[in-house]
Amino acid sequence: MNVLIVEDELKTAELLKELIESNPNYYVAKIIDSVEKSVSYLKKEQDNIDLLFLDIQLADGQSFKIFEQIQVDVPVVFCTAYDEYVLQAFKNNGIDYILKPFEDKDINNALEKIAKLKDFFSKHSTDISDKIQALFKEKKSYQKTIIVNVGDKMIPIAIEDILLFQLDNEVVRIYCPDNKKYLVIKRLDDIESILDEKQFFRINRQMIINRKAIKEIEQYFNRKVIVKTNIPIPEKAIVSRLKVTPLLNWLEKPM
Repeated sequence: MNVLIVEDELKTAELLKELIESNPNYYVAKIIDSVEKSVSYLKKEQDNIDLLFLDIQLADGQSFKIFEQIQVDVPVVFCTAYDEYVLQAFKNNGIDYILKPFEDKDINNALEKIAKLKDFFSKHSTDISDKIQALFKEKKSYQKTIIVNVGDKMIPIAIEDILLFQLDNEVVRIYCPDNKKYLVIKRLDDIESILDEKQFFRINRQMIINRKAIKEIEQYFNRKVIVKTNIPIPEKAIVSRLKVTPLLNWLEKPM
């Protein structure tokens, strides 16, 4: 699930991101620090967000102002140092309310609650559950091809044949069999949203890898690992320590 964090305290936001991404089913797509930026982002990207972690007191006002400016259709976990906003929070898509300073278990409990709710409503087909299940929607179809520009031509490339996506100076370089490489003018986040998560895994901020490209995994310092690929790439494919276990679990899952 893609998560948006709205938090104006950088250290808190980074800790929250680390705790969320320690769960292999969650990925923090963006961290935003104000009401204004949140509204702007959600207007464009809400369809790609599955869950929102939201601080209430932001530098430019209370985050409840977001709901006054845009319809928010995703569930919200409120994280705040104040307990007087509980009722208002649950009137604005709130499914949990975490008081700062939070602990690891608080975040884990919230994510477990989300998973249980999602699982429950996926098993019930009443009108009410259908509406709530839309809050926890998953992408059921995936893009089959991507268009690349080669000179004055546009060439469709089958996504299943792409072995690696790498962010390189604001453009994405894709690696295909036989050492073929192409440039795509797209955001890596946007590309990730169209990929089948059973086939592709984002190992770091710059790389998304096809399981077919993985030759072996090698230990690296500070509990990180390096993915050795069966194609030549210019940089080491380093996996952060928080993503090592999710990567190994993903590799063992059946297609």
